[in-house]
Amino acid sequence: MSKTVAPLKKRTFLEWARSRDGQKVFVMIAFMVIPLVLLFTFTYLPFAEMFGFSFYKMKYVGERKFVGLKNYIKVFERDDCFGALKLSLYYMAGSIVQLALSLYLATVLSFKVKGGNIFKGFMFFPYLINGIAVGFIFKFFYTRGFVFDTVLQWCGFQLDNLPYWLKDQRINNISLVATSVWRYFGQNMVLFIGAIMSVDSELYEAAMLDGANKFQQFIYIILPSIKTIITLNVILSITGSLSAFEPPYVITDGANGTGTYFVVMHEIAHTQQKVGLASAMAIILLLIIFVATILQKLFFKYVFKNAEDEDINAAVRREKKLARAAARKAGR
Repeated sequence: MSKTVAPLKKRTFLEWARSRDGQKVFVMIAFMVIPLVLLFTFTYLPFAEMFGFSFYKMKYVGERKFVGLKNYIKVFERDDCFGALKLSLYYMAGSIVQLALSLYLATVLSFKVKGGNIFKGFMFFPYLINGIAVGFIFKFFYTRGFVFDTVLQWCGFQLDNLPYWLKDQRINNISLVATSVWRYFGQNMVLFIGAIMSVDSELYEAAMLDGANKFQQFIYIILPSIKTIITLNVILSITGSLSAFEPPYVITDGANGTGTYFVVMHEIAHTQQKVGLASAMAIILLLIIFVATILQKLFFKYVFKNAEDEDINAAVRREKKLARAAARKAGR
């Protein structure tokens, strides 16, 4: 005799909500909704408000006057607005030096070096210091007759022959860029070390058996293996150079031609209270960073292009060719 299976009783919504499955769903929704609400409240909503402000001539308090795209046109017409972006070239050049230095040190420290962990700690420590504190440290470091000048005098230089590191417009931006390099190269170095340590050690052994020296191992093993981290660090460094703020603001307050785009925007927004113009500057900077990021990704896509690494379909095509060749050989 066959036994009849009783149909499953459908649970009500309340019963399902009290069950373990329902509680899992509610927990997942809660963990998903709460971050999204916070992100919308503190990121997307203020950005939408700022985008709306960019079309008005307004202060923080008072009447608003709709001016359309005039604020965006003023950004390109005023030398202190769009012209300040030229200073980003100094910080971009500094970011290249920073990346080269961090990659070199990361390559050295990723192998067995005496006291390597101590060096890593010392080099990463500046990144942990607050940016305002770093600014005050280097403000006194570069002051005439203070730390840097004293060290140079110990090396035989005369104080009268030394430039004013924060006043001379031929050297002050380079001095500020050096501050950024000192602070951030440790972060890039740690990221590079993590990527290099993940490279399979058997590749080094095989390369050594083939007679490859350390430089050749770096070129043909390390660089292709860490290209993703290199791309990430370059993008972060370039976008960071476009939005440099702390060194020029804290050390020189934007004086003597050191006012970057962010410093000028801060002055216009909070000192002059031209909120609409400052909002337009922020939107333009966002678009510039967005375009720069896309161009960098396209650049690295072709610089690091590898027949089988970057092209996902390359391996599939190769297998098909081998299969066709094997079939023709079997047919003979």
